[in-house]
Amino acid sequence: MRARALLPLLFLACAPLWAQLDPVTFALELEPAKAAAGSKVIGKLTATVQDGWHLYAATTPQGKPIALDLQLADNPAIASWKGFQPPPKRLFDELFGVESQWYEHEAVMWIEIQLADAASGEIPIEAKLRFGACDAKRCLPPKRKTATATLTIDPAATAAAAALPAGYEPMLLAEPATTSAAPPAAAPAQDSGAPASPADQGLFRFAAVAFGFGLLAIFTPCVFPMIPITMSYFVSTQSGEKKASLVQATTFVVGVIALFTGLGALVSVVLGPFGMQQLGSNVWVNLFIAIVFFLFGASLLGAFEITIPSGAMTKLNSMTYGGGILSTLMMGLVFALASFACTGPFVGALLAGSVSGGSMAWPIFGMFMFSAGLALPFFGLALFPSFLGRMPKAGGWMARVKIAMAFLILAAGFKYLSTVDQLYQWHLLTRERFLAVWIGLLVLDGLYLLSLLRLEDEPVEKVSLGRLTVGGAMLIVAVSLIPGMFGGHLGELEAYIPPVEYSGVQFAGAAKAEKTNWLKDDYPGALAKARAEGKPLLVSFTGYSCTNCKWMKTNMFPRPEIASRLADFVIVELYTDTLDETVADRNQALQQERFRTVAIPFYAILDADENILARFEGQGNEEQFRTFLDRGGAKSVSAELSR
Repeated sequence: MRARALLPLLFLACAPLWAQLDPVTFALELEPAKAAAGSKVIGKLTATVQDGWHLYAATTPQGKPIALDLQLADNPAIASWKGFQPPPKRLFDELFGVESQWYEHEAVMWIEIQLADAASGEIPIEAKLRFGACDAKRCLPPKRKTATATLTIDPAATAAAAALPAGYEPMLLAEPATTSAAPPAAAPAQDSGAPASPADQGLFRFAAVAFGFGLLAIFTPCVFPMIPITMSYFVSTQSGEKKASLVQATTFVVGVIALFTGLGALVSVVLGPFGMQQLGSNVWVNLFIAIVFFLFGASLLGAFEITIPSGAMTKLNSMTYGGGILSTLMMGLVFALASFACTGPFVGALLAGSVSGGSMAWPIFGMFMFSAGLALPFFGLALFPSFLGRMPKAGGWMARVKIAMAFLILAAGFKYLSTVDQLYQWHLLTRERFLAVWIGLLVLDGLYLLSLLRLEDEPVEKVSLGRLTVGGAMLIVAVSLIPGMFGGHLGELEAYIPPVEYSGVQFAGAAKAEKTNWLKDDYPGALAKARAEGKPLLVSFTGYSCTNCKWMKTNMFPRPEIASRLADFVIVELYTDTLDETVADRNQALQQERFRTVAIPFYAILDADENILARFEGQGNEEQFRTFLDRGGAKSVSAELSR
């Protein structure tokens, strides 16, 4: 099966996620276009809304759907301004359970602009907008746009500004007397002790894994045999000068990094941060990734071969002839493409993992680190070709690496298949069944490496120390997973397997992490309970497909220092990836409007008036999370909450 045959499936799976992500456009016109200093002009701001979408009006109640926010950029020529809007539709919004105000198709806002007496010359008028848009099933995160027009100050101009149309109402903005004020910021968040960036620690850990994957990929059957071939190319084209060797090695590495990093950049540009958030929790994408992993695993086991189209490879190979920089660069590209049959599982795993980061930097940074790890040994050998003779020869051990990798790739496929099962809540791949599959694959892998399980055409060979070590480690890990089938806690692995509550059997004394009385997908009910009990509200935005969310719940919350503090809160979990679209959209919109982020896990502590006391983004350590809880703890705000 050719790898390119999978591409249409990928685009079909992802197409609904990035379609119609720009449903609202704005244009600004000035009447009159020429005006005298000190006079008044009207700015007509036209919002064009795609069919099926609606734009929420500026008078939409705060804390509900994302209201339109209009500000004019700082300009000394503008003395003051006021915004007006046409009457919006007032309908009951099923997504939010309240009466909302919105526009469909087109809306023309009016901006009365009073010019300063000292205004002169050409004046750029810039309207800065923040808005929310929804269709019948989903809402986009807050978007920001600008619309500009140019006004000419002409002392001889006599045209008067147009009169405000009947029925228009103030936009009720907190506009300043002058335009020096900035747009209203998000609700203030106190220093929570969380990492400075939502994914600082996760990103660095992800980069380390990506670099390790690149180094590991060197020992695959598609890459390792290419080392002497690549080195012979360098030797045949080098002039013998050290500087020339450095330039050529660097150029080769640039070619390898360019291909893989370009792939990561493509994923980021096509999806964007919100699309990546949806991609990671999309049922069909998770199913597609699982199928790809199963296909790669079957290919590594010898069921079929995945190759780059021969015509494309022949054409690229013809461009590598010669010894110039372009030829060496093309050699790097050809090497990267030719290695994809074996590096594909690593690349697929990294790209799949990157979408859960919620940041456009993850795929790019991940692919850069992977390709750097893959190309680094070639860079070193190009500078010091004498080390080539000390490397082991390609042979039967390469085939064994290939088979051993296949079992691990199949195990990764079941991880994504488990996400599909949890999103649908089928309970087919329960915790016990999932762990049974993983244990079985690890046992097979270990027995194979120890030569206790062999393929039909494999000779009987002495087990090396390396095989004995890795094979034994596989069996040890398999045995260590067995307690998890009976309710035992598996530490760091809990982030990658179904939770204890997803078991088909209940075990006495199991799941201490579930002692915490979580409310689920009921923000109004949780807020009412917090007010009644005089406690702060801890809101957890989470997801069934979110690995870091599972880690926090199973590894952070049960810790004594954390669990003792959680007893002082009313806690609610809001799932942003549930297949109940009404619930998911409501939770996403609440997170986007109140906290202006789509990243999960995300935690916030609110008081009885829904003021944000503290916030915590991403996965952190115990000290950081304890500090976050203390900042919004019940003991410090209970008096305020009970008033």
